[in-house]
Amino acid sequence: MALYLLYESASGYALFLAHGLDEIGQNTEAVRNSVSDLNRFGKVVQLAAFHPFESALDALNQCNAISEGLMTDELRSFLELNLPKVKEGKKLKFRLGVVDTKVGSHIHEVTKIPCESGDFIHELLRGVRLHFDRFLKDLKTGDLEKAQLGLGHSYSRAKVKFNVNRVDNMVIQAIFLLDTLDKDVNSFSMRVREWYSWHFPELVKIVSDNYLYAKVAKYIEDKSKLSDESIPGLTEVVGDEDKAKEIVDAAKASMGQDLSPIDLINVHQFAQRVMDLSEYRRKLYDYLVSKMNDIAPNLASLIGEVVGARLISHAGSLTNLAKCPASTLQILGAEKALFRALKTRGNTPKYGLIFHSSFIGRASAKNKGRMARFLANKCSIASRIDCFADKATTVFGEKLRQQVEERLDFYDKGVAPRKNIDVMKDAIESAESKDTEMETEEVHVEASGKKNKKKKSKGAAAENGEPAADDNPTAVANGEALEDSKSEKKKKKKEKRRMDQELELQDGQNAEQDGTAKKKKKKSKDANGEDLQSADGKKKKKKSRNEDAE
Repeated sequence: MALYLLYESASGYALFLAHGLDEIGQNTEAVRNSVSDLNRFGKVVQLAAFHPFESALDALNQCNAISEGLMTDELRSFLELNLPKVKEGKKLKFRLGVVDTKVGSHIHEVTKIPCESGDFIHELLRGVRLHFDRFLKDLKTGDLEKAQLGLGHSYSRAKVKFNVNRVDNMVIQAIFLLDTLDKDVNSFSMRVREWYSWHFPELVKIVSDNYLYAKVAKYIEDKSKLSDESIPGLTEVVGDEDKAKEIVDAAKASMGQDLSPIDLINVHQFAQRVMDLSEYRRKLYDYLVSKMNDIAPNLASLIGEVVGARLISHAGSLTNLAKCPASTLQILGAEKALFRALKTRGNTPKYGLIFHSSFIGRASAKNKGRMARFLANKCSIASRIDCFADKATTVFGEKLRQQVEERLDFYDKGVAPRKNIDVMKDAIESAESKDTEMETEEVHVEASGKKNKKKKSKGAAAENGEPAADDNPTAVANGEALEDSKSEKKKKKKEKRRMDQELELQDGQNAEQDGTAKKKKKKSKDANGEDLQSADGKKKKKKSRNEDAE
């Protein structure tokens, strides 16, 4: 039985024919030893056919299909063209060796070609890979390496850039930087307080906020220059006139030492740096909120942006977090306490990073563990919806948050919460209604855009003296649906008018038959179109005859 080998290279598909392998008995060790020698291996394995890829994009598509275990149309045509034909009811005299069992099963399902994969086939294909450039005589030195390098780069780039808007690496880096900035801003603010307190120690008790203290220290600089005239400026900085007066009064009776101008300049610059860091921290928080709303909107609406970002960063990615069960998510961040409890056979921790959620703080001491378990369950559901849903929506997160609120009321007041299946049904219905509203809005926007375009085209044609947009073939092509509907309406109106006219004619004929002779004469005159002047003349003659008779 002949054995064919399918080899997928970076430059194309290759089909090899292996001879004289039945006598060997498919000894893997013998093949492994003879692979390195091209003279021995070349006598056993020979090139049967080769199909090069058309372009780098074609190579990437073929590589993606093979990695997913699928057979493309190009590969099917290549195999059917170069392999013996498969006849139904007859025993096949060949078999095909492949590397991946998934690809082999798909080839067998579609083409009924028998495929094999095992250690023996792998060793033969390893020899093919080793001596592939020797089998293809038209290849130049370095061509195969370039093709492999380009395909590897494009394949990796396509895998990394599958969805730019939902990359959770930015969230991980942002939350790490946010935690670092919190520590740095706190330490720098304490350094500003300690440094400036040598000059103005009473300011620490008056201004407690770190950012506001740095702002006031930058504004004051030298306390000896403070007077009642500087109260309006201090009021703008502090936001309270009474506090500004208190600062001025404390500066007049301060116990601090005087500083040289150079020292005051350094304090001023350092306070400015602390203020800049605080401003950057606020902007970074806004950036984190926007990214969380794009990547994990349901998780953010349920537990908050910061806690959700910490969970994602600790798990490694949103996909890893979605794979975690609720019990793992509950103690995520408390691994040391967990392993210490397991080692000492103590009590395991009840919560990890989700302790920073407001729900855990609002629960009573005896219900914190229950609340943490329930919240971890809902966070697991929200993360899976965010990871695997096609469209981003916050409906499920809001419904899950309502469930957590109801659970809190149940623990505190005993109010029975709704069932999960009812809440999920409501969430699905609301999500579908939102989708339909969005679709209708898009349709209205498109229709209004077409109308505006028509009006503009008609106005431009009227100004330039050109025919209207309806006579213009481009305008007809742009708005065929609207014109068809208008023409149908016009036809219906014309048909109604015709029916009304026919009914009126029938009524008029009946009236003529039942009416007097005078009316018939008048109607006949009107129908024949006689002049009004002749009718007036006859009337005058009749009147004159009547007068003569009298």
